[in-house]
Parts: sequence; structure tokens; C-alpha cells
Amino acid sequence: MEECGYMKDAMKQTVSLVLGSGGARGLAHIGVIRWLEENRFDIRSICGCSMGALIGGIYAAGKLDDYQDWVSALRRIDIVTLLDFSWKRSGFVKGDKIINTLVELVGDRTIEDLPVSFTAVAADVVNEREVWLKSGRLFDAIRASISLPFFFTPFLYGGVHLIDGGVLNPVPIAPTFGDATDKTIAVNLGGPAIPVQKIVKTIEPKAESSALQAKVRNYISRFKLPKKADAGTDWGMYEIASQAFDAMQNTIARQKLAAYPPDLIIEIPRNACGTLEFFRASEMIDLGYQTAGARLGHLV
Repeated sequence: MEECGYMKDAMKQTVSLVLGSGGARGLAHIGVIRWLEENRFDIRSICGCSMGALIGGIYAAGKLDDYQDWVSALRRIDIVTLLDFSWKRSGFVKGDKIINTLVELVGDRTIEDLPVSFTAVAADVVNEREVWLKSGRLFDAIRASISLPFFFTPFLYGGVHLIDGGVLNPVPIAPTFGDATDKTIAVNLGGPAIPVQKIVKTIEPKAESSALQAKVRNYISRFKLPKKADAGTDWGMYEIASQAFDAMQNTIARQKLAAYPPDLIIEIPRNACGTLEFFRASEMIDLGYQTAGARLGHLV
């Protein structure tokens, strides 16, 4: 029996997984990971930018099931409640509520102790350089990498103010160059726009009343809805800035991927959902799962 188990493991292809930036579209990363796990791919290394860093870090910490449960239960009003508005010129949201909620969900981990190699990519715009975060507190690295300009305030890390790594490299392949894996697979959330139809469910959702979801919902309920913002907040200015940032990222991603092509690339349509539409989690997870199967199915 032990020999059969060894042979089964030997058949697995080892993977360096690169997860790109793109707001709520990044929930598709969960579906991609699910498909890879089900089809004998062994993820040994993850490099992520922005939402890719968040999903990748949580996966590396072994808590993706818990996060999927939680995010699939989010409603529109929960998302607004989790935004701690700063009303500063450097960004609308401080991000402490979101990070504290995720720490409660995942645990306060350090990158060095994760069972999977992990790198979060952020940007130091003052010095015009990428910053690869490979050590230290996991959620400090994630918070730095998700610091979307105009939305989150920059994050002070090691004496440097860092923002979303997608500003310089939305699909960061380079940190995986030294990996001793069979394939590098990249997920680009800025793929060609297509008519998005209703997605058929391929992953069964877990029970809405799970103890974990109840725990996190109770955590969210401690926060009062900000007086200056509610579900009807006019996000027009932010949406314009977000669309401009997306256009910039998509252009940079095409250039970076052409210069440093991965072995395989999975592209999620850039119009699959809006940047803040996290209430569409189940739909995006299914999209990632289906897209991975369509792109990589010939390998299994």
C-alpha cells in the first residue's frame, strides 16, 4: 500500500502558482486551486499580487476552506461594514477591519512557518520598484500587497510606504524563477472581455449555517456601519479610478507576460465582476474552476 501511495504522489506535477491582481475577480483563484488539487497538481510555491497575495497566503496557511466558507456568505452590507473609512487623501479605507477579521479567521501566521513557499508582491512607488515579501507576518505582507491606490491607504512596512503590487507587475512571474518545480502556472485576471453568462454550479456550496460562518458573521456585527457611508454610497469617482487602474494593469500584464511567459496561463475575463463585488464569491469561484478545467484539462 505504501508503494502505491508513493507512485500516486510521483505522478503529481509540481507547480509554482502565480496569482494576479484584480479585486473580487481574484476569488476565481480559489476555483483554480480547487481544480489543480483535484487533478494531481502539487502546488509547491505561490507568488501573489494584491487579491492573488491574499488568496495565495490563505491557501499557504492551510485555511482556504475556512475562507471560502466565509467569503461565500458575505452580503453587500457586510462588505460596507468591513470598510473602516479613513477619509484621507491617501486612501478611503484603512483596512484594519478587514485584516483583523482575516487574522481571526486564519490565525496570526509568519511566512517562514507556512508549509508552502509564499511571496507577496507590493510596490514602492517612491523608488519605483517591486518589493517581494517573503518573510515576516503573513498579514502584514498581504496588507501591503492589497493597498489599491485611492482605495486603501498605503501600508508602512520596514520604514517604506507600500501599495498594491499591481501598479508595477499585476502577474508577477519573476519571483518563481528559482523554483524547482515542473511547471509555472499563472492566473491573469485581466483576460479578454467576453459576454458573461450565468455560470453553472460545479462546486457544491457548504451549509450557510456552519459554525464558522456564524462566528465570522458575529464578528462583523460588532462593527457599526460608518455614518459617512452606507449601502447607497455613491462610488462613481472610485469606479472611474478603478476602471483606469484596471486598464493600466491589463496593459502592464500583457507586456510582462510577453517578456516572461509562464509555462501555462489561465485568463479570467476582466469584465467577470466589479472590483468590490465580493458578494459574487460563489460565481467567481465556479468561473475559476471551469476556466482552469477548460485550459488545463488536456494535461490530465
